[in-house]
Amino acid sequence: MKITEYLKNKGKVIDAALDSYLPRDTDYPKAIHRAMRYSAFSGGKRIRPILVLASCEACGGKIKEALPVACAIEMLHTYSLIHDDLPAMDDDDYRRGKLTCHKKFGEAIGILAGDALLTFAMELLSRGKNPGINNNIIRTVTEAIGTYGMIGGQVVDIEERAETDLPTLTYINAHKTGALIAASCKVGAIATGASDKKVRALERYGAYIGFTFQVIDDILDKEGFALALGVGGARREAARLVERAKQELRVFGRKAKALRDLADFLLTRKK
Repeated sequence: MKITEYLKNKGKVIDAALDSYLPRDTDYPKAIHRAMRYSAFSGGKRIRPILVLASCEACGGKIKEALPVACAIEMLHTYSLIHDDLPAMDDDDYRRGKLTCHKKFGEAIGILAGDALLTFAMELLSRGKNPGINNNIIRTVTEAIGTYGMIGGQVVDIEERAETDLPTLTYINAHKTGALIAASCKVGAIATGASDKKVRALERYGAYIGFTFQVIDDILDKEGFALALGVGGARREAARLVERAKQELRVFGRKAKALRDLADFLLTRKK
């Protein structure tokens, strides 16, 4: 199966599961549930939850074992985007060609929709049948999105927005973007009860492609690494990261084909 077909098929699986997990938009109070669903189904690429499922498959697990985890990861990602778009942060009116949550529903509901998705994701992660695995996943995810992860990267991005030096860019991208992507791969393995060796390999793979994802974003947006390294230098760095990522997959053999193809896809994407 081509990677584009794989992404499309897995995206449909995730969308169907999200639709079943999220509160209905007719449930009271309607405003918050409409805002949550509006943002969750705003046309995202679903890369993070797909990484959860692909990592699960690489470890020989079944998709149903990791699907709730994948959906929780997407809820956390959506929460971060809602808050990132707020006037106090990036102050964006549009995302993916649609009004941002706070522009559609008002700033108060926008803030609360992000909070609600964060809270609901934690609840969903707690529902698994194995408490030990649940706790491991929750700890991994909360570390990735906390002050030593995504939130920390956002803070430095706000404080150092005018900076384009490489160390600052590296910190921001490794934390604001890379941490949740690495965690997505790691929890996909944890959900299957995989060995520590495989969990660590997938976490490293995720860290490499998380960095690649942001470097390519910067090239497409003509900012960040594209300014610091030049477009050619940034592309060479992204290619180096993808090769390092694929080296981490050797332990999985053919079961990691989707992850290998996904790494190449992220390197060559145009949007």
